Amino acid sequence: MLVPVDPLSSNQSKMMYQLNKFFADRVQARKLAIAKAVREVCKVVQEVLREVEAQEPRFISSLTECNGRYEGLDVINANEFEIVLYLNQMGVFNFVDDGSIPGCAVLKLSDGRKRSMSLWVEFITASGYLSARKIRSRFQTLVAQACDKCIYRDSVKLISDSSEVKLRIRDRYTVQITPSFKCAGVWPRSSAHWPIPHIPWPHPNLVTEVKTEGFDLLSKESVAMQGKQSAMEGDAWVMSFTEVEGRLLYAGCRRKCLSILKALRDRHLELPGNPISNYHMKTLVLYECEKHPQDAEWDDTCLGDRINGIFLQLISCLQCRRCPHYFLPHLDLFKGKAPSSLENAARQVWRLTRELLTNSKAFDKL
Repeated sequence: MLVPVDPLSSNQSKMMYQLNKFFADRVQARKLAIAKAVREVCKVVQEVLREVEAQEPRFISSLTECNGRYEGLDVINANEFEIVLYLNQMGVFNFVDDGSIPGCAVLKLSDGRKRSMSLWVEFITASGYLSARKIRSRFQTLVAQACDKCIYRDSVKLISDSSEVKLRIRDRYTVQITPSFKCAGVWPRSSAHWPIPHIPWPHPNLVTEVKTEGFDLLSKESVAMQGKQSAMEGDAWVMSFTEVEGRLLYAGCRRKCLSILKALRDRHLELPGNPISNYHMKTLVLYECEKHPQDAEWDDTCLGDRINGIFLQLISCLQCRRCPHYFLPHLDLFKGKAPSSLENAARQVWRLTRELLTNSKAFDKL
């Protein structure tokens, strides 16, 4: 007896084969190249930070490898990395998130606490705020001196055209080192809306885990501060959820989906003005998780649908010129991007999406 072939099932299995082949060929090659670069970069940065710590013991290196992964290291793209340096003793400060600077918060001396009780006494302003800018400035000076002294001085230099602490390594890699405080067991008021009620994702246990893990406060420039005149902006710290964002994407094919999107972005959407970053991709995967909250919707058989859905959402964001941060929706991740570069990106993403939607063998050529 002949059984009719379900065309949908046949197309789905073709797409799965294509995606798995792309993942094995392109994505894994990208991952191996990045892992090699990370090892090379971290060897140099660890030496620089060792010199920094010898000069100033308050800046203790937290860049350590655990199970093949470096804590606090974030891959921006194949040649660009950010390393978060976790600082000690935030305890005498209160975390203040009043929403006045989107995506940022301040650290203020607790009532009745004396400056002298803080490890970072000389970086506290007259108003009692711990200044992110002052700490970064001191750290930058120390890193510049460390680059001249360390054993890799011929292959590492500080990029001097920014208040950020950025290193150029072997004229190939750029690494930003960002002083930071971990805020465990605290959750910002700006993110009080999360998780959205009545959606079965993420599971309440995972929500508890994420909120207990908390977030980081980074001493870095924020696009939200551009054009502002107030001195407070320089004292403010940027909120970062990198660690917990990764934790939310563990189950199903979510991480595989993000890895494929990153590979596609690096190969086809590296555009003038850098309108689309891998962080935009991660943000849209998180929104897609809310739209498709069931685990069955993140099975490998649905991977093609999820990728198409994310690209269509990306086109919409580019055309509206707005991409809200997942945890901090008042923060627009496209802020500071030129409208012309967003328009050009929308056209490029549409070309790529059209190819994926109309050509069952698209991934062979991508």
